[in-house]
Amino acid sequence: MPTLETLLTFFAASVLLALAPGPDNIFVLTQSTLRGKTAGLSVTLGLCTGLIVHTTAVALGLATIFAASALAFTVLKLCGATYLLWLAWQAFRAASTEIAAAAGDQLTVWQLYRRGILMNITNPKVSIFFLAFLPQFADPARGSLTLQMLLLGGIFILATILIFGGIALVSGTLGGWLSRSPGVQRVMNRLTGCVFAALALKLAFSER
Repeated sequence: MPTLETLLTFFAASVLLALAPGPDNIFVLTQSTLRGKTAGLSVTLGLCTGLIVHTTAVALGLATIFAASALAFTVLKLCGATYLLWLAWQAFRAASTEIAAAAGDQLTVWQLYRRGILMNITNPKVSIFFLAFLPQFADPARGSLTLQMLLLGGIFILATILIFGGIALVSGTLGGWLSRSPGVQRVMNRLTGCVFAALALKLAFSER
């Protein structure tokens, strides 16, 4: 297994990566702002479940398919972009005076959790990132590389839960305060739609 120093270094790097603005933490931010802390935490757990899939893929070597196959990469990224555009459309068409309440009623914790999973696993760049990032902290001389990859993936997920969970709690509190104004609700909803649309375009035109 990796040394304690290596694991601590990896954890610190993972925290910094989780803090860097990206599709996943922006997704948590928008959902918790609109729907509350519980929604943000549910999405966070969904995203981290998706990370388990990516970690397993890297440990088993499946991520190399996306790195080597242009077709596989393109198909999956277009699926992810389509899903994000659907979320953008939902945000734009929501009733401006019932954004917070109606949104919370329509989506259960389980649905938000599944939304987080879909958001994460339909982004092939996550697997490719893990394929490039995790091996840098693994050492063939210190045991099974598969087990080391799984351990590093677990540490990355822990860092993600801590950072994204914090984002969910803070933005959920702020969203609860802002949602008292119908005008602010309308602006929040439109901004959320724009964010999802921008993320969809970024993913659709991304390269390996």
